[in-house]
Amino acid sequence: METIDVLCVGHASYDISLRADHHPAADEKMSAEAMACCGGGPAANAAVAVARLGGHSALAAYLDNEAFGELHLQELQREGVDSSLIVRGTQASPVSVSVAKPDGTRFLINHKAQTGALPGDAVDFSAVQPRVILADGHEPALAKAALEAHPEVPTVLDAGSVHPGTELLCAQVDCLVASLRFARDYSNRADPVAALDALATLAPTVVVTLGEQGLLWARNGEHGSLPAFVVQAMDSTGAGDAFHGGFAHGLAGGMEWPMLLRHASAVAALSCTRLGARPGLPTAAEVVTFMDAC
Repeated sequence: METIDVLCVGHASYDISLRADHHPAADEKMSAEAMACCGGGPAANAAVAVARLGGHSALAAYLDNEAFGELHLQELQREGVDSSLIVRGTQASPVSVSVAKPDGTRFLINHKAQTGALPGDAVDFSAVQPRVILADGHEPALAKAALEAHPEVPTVLDAGSVHPGTELLCAQVDCLVASLRFARDYSNRADPVAALDALATLAPTVVVTLGEQGLLWARNGEHGSLPAFVVQAMDSTGAGDAFHGGFAHGLAGGMEWPMLLRHASAVAALSCTRLGARPGLPTAAEVVTFMDAC
């Protein structure tokens, strides 16, 4: 049985990222200033984030046998991500197109074609022994099977938005790390603190990320906040994925709570300084240098 730091379960896509100087108007034709093409998806990006930080990660996800799937698989293998749990097939892999604007904000369009979620028995999770399991909810049956195969392992949910997978898993994990969008939509509370309090009834540890406003957290009856690191943002695509990867990596390494949050926040901040979710994921040395300078 192979021991890995973080087992990531969920969505793998192929990303086409463009940079434009403004948001296009109706029927407008415009040129992109830059383009980045690479693998993407919350779980896949988190797996690469862990690998670049020096951890051993594995990805359980679906990729097709055609061009996009093959390109993504080769990229994951070059990054050092264990790809033995990836399921291949004939259905098209999801593809995402994002456009980043000068202020670092972006819009994203995802196409999943007819690709459905994998069944729970599609992967044999007894072949690996993870220190942490990170799921993004896009493969709910697969994630549930991973949790059941390793009930003693700390678990993290990347809750980016409310959908059947995140609804199923949010009360079954140790650490619920949610976007503000998820927190508000799931709790039906607009105030971030009230939303955090509502989520704190679901999991022992809850983090609500607020983008450039930092984060809120609740843990063991305590509450707190952390401001975001200040960077010159180029593209915020994948910042949440980077945060989750950094969080899971720190958890697997036994980081103390305050440092764990700073570490994940630094990984997310650095990821915004380059175009595309995957290219912006930093190395461990880059994170250390950045944090020492702040």
